[in-house]
Amino acid sequence: MHCYLHMGELIEIVDSLENKVSKLLHQLALLQDQNIRLEEELIAVKNEYEVMTASVEEWQDKYNSLKLANTILGSDTNKTEAKLKINTLIRELDHCIVQLSE
Repeated sequence: MHCYLHMGELIEIVDSLENKVSKLLHQLALLQDQNIRLEEELIAVKNEYEVMTASVEEWQDKYNSLKLANTILGSDTNKTEAKLKINTLIRELDHCIVQLSE
């Protein structure tokens, strides 16, 4: 059994295929744009994460310094010096808080 298509039917099929290919190409372009935006967002989030990690490490160092200063304060020796160090650390912490809030 042979199946013959009329020229009009063939043109209709080709037009339909062209339409579908055009829609797919448009969708591909949209997805590529979205992918670029997501990659840029990922880079920004990674950068922010690195900054926050560095900040956490800095806070941990300052916390350890405060713990040490508190240990020194527990004894009668060098109380004034320890208090001065603590005040300096508090000023540095306040400065860090101001920078983080900006």
